Amino acid sequence: MANEEDDPVVQEIDVYLAKSLAEKLYLFQVELEMAIDTLNPNYCRSKGEQIALNVDGACADETSTYSSKLMDKQTFCSSQTTSNTSRYAAALYRQGELHLTPLHGILQLRPSFSYLDKADAKHREREAANEAGDSSQDEAEEDVKQITVRFSRPESEQARQRRVQSYEFLQKRQAEEPWVQLHYCGLRDSRSEHERQYLLCQGSSGVENTELVKSPSEYLMMLMPPSQEEEKDKPVAPSNILSMAQLRTLPLADQIKILMKNVKVMPFANLMSLLGPSVDSVAVLRGIQKVAMLVQGNWVVKSDILYPKDSSSPHSGVPAEVLCRGRDFVMWKFTQSRWVVRKEVATVTKLCAEDVKDLLEHMAIVRINKGWEFILPHDREFIKKHPDVVQRQHMLWTGIQAKLEKVYNLVKEAIPKKLDEQPGPAVLVSGEQRVQVAKSKAQQNHAFLERELQRRKEQIQASTVMGGVRIKEEPVSEEGEDEDEQEAEEEEPMDTMPSSGLSNRLANGLPTGRAAGGDSFNGHPPPGCSSTSVARELGAFVKATFQRQFVLTLSELKRLFNLHLASLPPGHTLFSGISDRMLQDTVLAAGCKQILVPFPPQTAASPDEQKVFALWESGDMSDQHRQVLLEIFSKNYRVRRNLIQSRLTQECGEDLSKQEVDKVLKDCCVSYGGMWYLKGTVQS
Repeated sequence: MANEEDDPVVQEIDVYLAKSLAEKLYLFQVELEMAIDTLNPNYCRSKGEQIALNVDGACADETSTYSSKLMDKQTFCSSQTTSNTSRYAAALYRQGELHLTPLHGILQLRPSFSYLDKADAKHREREAANEAGDSSQDEAEEDVKQITVRFSRPESEQARQRRVQSYEFLQKRQAEEPWVQLHYCGLRDSRSEHERQYLLCQGSSGVENTELVKSPSEYLMMLMPPSQEEEKDKPVAPSNILSMAQLRTLPLADQIKILMKNVKVMPFANLMSLLGPSVDSVAVLRGIQKVAMLVQGNWVVKSDILYPKDSSSPHSGVPAEVLCRGRDFVMWKFTQSRWVVRKEVATVTKLCAEDVKDLLEHMAIVRINKGWEFILPHDREFIKKHPDVVQRQHMLWTGIQAKLEKVYNLVKEAIPKKLDEQPGPAVLVSGEQRVQVAKSKAQQNHAFLERELQRRKEQIQASTVMGGVRIKEEPVSEEGEDEDEQEAEEEEPMDTMPSSGLSNRLANGLPTGRAAGGDSFNGHPPPGCSSTSVARELGAFVKATFQRQFVLTLSELKRLFNLHLASLPPGHTLFSGISDRMLQDTVLAAGCKQILVPFPPQTAASPDEQKVFALWESGDMSDQHRQVLLEIFSKNYRVRRNLIQSRLTQECGEDLSKQEVDKVLKDCCVSYGGMWYLKGTVQS
């Protein structure tokens, strides 16, 4: 109150909104020329003549900038100061009234010195003409020379858009814009006085003033309108900032779908508490079965809700169909047991480590030395209360099981007849006990495996696909895993440990029932699947891949092979299981060689990333160049271009063009920090 008393109202002024010129009034700043008073004593006439001579030359014509041979005008160019002029107006105060007219546009004038550019161009032309004249006097007439005419190829749409948006194009279009002659009316001119009357509101009580007659809330909304970006950013589905009150304004089916999509795993009792006491549980049961599946008495959102049809993995880029299939396998495994081993999921689904981790984190938590446990306890109360729903879900899981068996070539394994008969919490077994069981199992099978190994070696040596290739006996490294899970899973159940369920029946993507019988050792296919067909399919994939990329690490090759598997139809022969050793042997048999790149001692590359394979002979003209380049990288981890250029010139001759060098570098190498590395070996 004290502040208001110190700042009394001195005068009240009526404000009127004039709209006669609302769509025509500009803060006038278009490009124009203004005459210069050449008779003014402050004007330097000699300097003006010199500028006109530099710009137009000695000959004056209609294209001259200064037709009077004197700099008698100055050009001003306009630039847009703001794109939103709705908050600006021109005001006219008359007889105690303030009349406002909205501005339609605001531009800013700046002097243009394009005449200096024109003078420089004229100067360069004169110098070029003088040099040409001197040379023509000293030299005899040149002989006729043959010239090559080249036609430009059609311009693509993308290239055209880049050209249109370039600075040179905009400058050219601005220069080609024709001048418009304007008639200037002075401040005291009668036409100016007439037009100025339109800045006044035509009637103090007319229709034009109705926009100023607003309630306080409407007036405040006009002063501070809501931002359009804020309205667009409002979520259409619940998120961390959406309240339950907003959620309950949606239809029941949408509420259930949104809650399950965000929570992913939820007991039925919790879902009912979130939806409110007035919601019918029968309607909720009907709605939840459309968007979720029953796992251990809890509801888990369906895979196709999380991964829509046209989406893909942010980690590996595999399509949504493959992710849904892998997630369904994880959910089905949890209908069988409280525990799931991540390595088994990765082996069966052929997904990368990041994708498998995401799938498991949706519904499980990792436990030290045990694996992944389902995130919620077994809800037996719901199973006993709703046996009809449980039976219906059991039938759905039976169909999903059949589909998974067909896609992943799994051993047929019956689901329990009733979900309420699922096993309770698993008996905990210490790590030492697991190691003892694994050792005893390995000792029992040692003699058999030795015989099988010898038999397989003889088969490989006699194989026509692998003929002429000597396989280097070395252990095949496992794929790298996240550090935060290595400790949690380093003592997970081994494949040699007897256990119920499918969790320990897989070896290299095959059931251990077959592996134990010696039919899938070292990744070779089991009975019923032709070894020749598998080798032929694998060889075709390897040859096609190296014809496209020439140089690949084992890690990248395995990633491409997993993507290739994901695109194959169910039941394909390659789903029978391919080991790392078999993949490497096929690469060597396809005309590739392993390049022993000398990685630095402190490298962070995994063993698979340090195994580099390159296509040695492809049948094209670049084979010799590629072989020289690969020999360079067998002795150097990184090389400068000048060294590569000199070595290629020395080995292949002096006539080696820059295009040929660029091609072989593009095929095999990448540039980083001024150095060249083989593809896949650079550690940024």
